[in-house]
Amino acid sequence: MKVNIEVDKARIGDVPSIQQLVNYFADRGEMLPRALSEIYENIRDYFVVRDRNQIIGCTALHVNWSDLAEIKSLAVNEKSQNQGIGSSLIHACLNEAKELAMPTIFCLTRRPAFFEKHGFHLVDKTELPHKVWAECYSCPKFPDCDEVALIRHI
Repeated sequence: MKVNIEVDKARIGDVPSIQQLVNYFADRGEMLPRALSEIYENIRDYFVVRDRNQIIGCTALHVNWSDLAEIKSLAVNEKSQNQGIGSSLIHACLNEAKELAMPTIFCLTRRPAFFEKHGFHLVDKTELPHKVWAECYSCPKFPDCDEVALIRHI
């Protein structure tokens, strides 16, 4: 069943559903888990896709510095994958980055091919400023990171 994809800014009431979706994939080792407090504190970063009243996809665009932002917590419900939802969420982040005049977007992922389809390219992690690694200390895979870094210049 094809879903009508409409990306919205997340609302406070979406936080528990966002956490549930992200942490489902985090429990499988595919992304970092997110605490409710972290999502509430950064709710303005998040975009969601709903199917009726259920959150089926989410991501966040988090500003790190004057010239750098990160796309993170990109998750799509397994039953809703391969329908363009992830791509729509990426486009929402890129559009907001343009509105903010943010010149560079990066992501850390285990699925680089998906981001490469959207104009991102691989970079050595050491090219990113140290500030972006603050979350790494809470990762269960630290210091043996298996994610790759990708960037896109707007």
